[in-house]
Amino acid sequence: MDSSQTVTSRSAESKPDHLSLGKRGEALASAYLEQLGYRLVAANFTLPVGRNLRGAVVNAEIDLVAYDGATLCFVEVKTRASDWFAPPQINVDRRKRRQIARAARAYRTMFALEDQPYRYDVVTVVLPAETEAAPRLQIELLRNFWTEVSIRRPRRPERFYE
Repeated sequence: MDSSQTVTSRSAESKPDHLSLGKRGEALASAYLEQLGYRLVAANFTLPVGRNLRGAVVNAEIDLVAYDGATLCFVEVKTRASDWFAPPQINVDRRKRRQIARAARAYRTMFALEDQPYRYDVVTVVLPAETEAAPRLQIELLRNFWTEVSIRRPRRPERFYE
């Protein structure tokens, strides 16, 4: 075996397990949403949404963009091998919600959809390892998981000194 074959086989095997788990979860979530009547528009939509304090470009990703009737849905998919410690939706924290909302605003502006109704959904997928005796797939759709109002920073009260 020459060195080029070794490098090729290593790169194919070196894909982290959590990335393949996430891809499987997104595929299952998109199939689940289609069964519920959603029309999928985009998957893994990535776009720049600004710069951080060091000047580096910040990219945001929307896992799935779909229509539920006339409502545009921005869907975050969270996949876990187990929900023993905490449910998957716990990881959609305020920072992640704000990042998705920024990307959704840019998406709606880009495609001139500012006047369309929209919402933010989360799909949780618990995909146990196949080595368990009876693995049970769990998929749950959490409609309207958050709103724009819930992620706004609280205003500081004005202080008047005399």
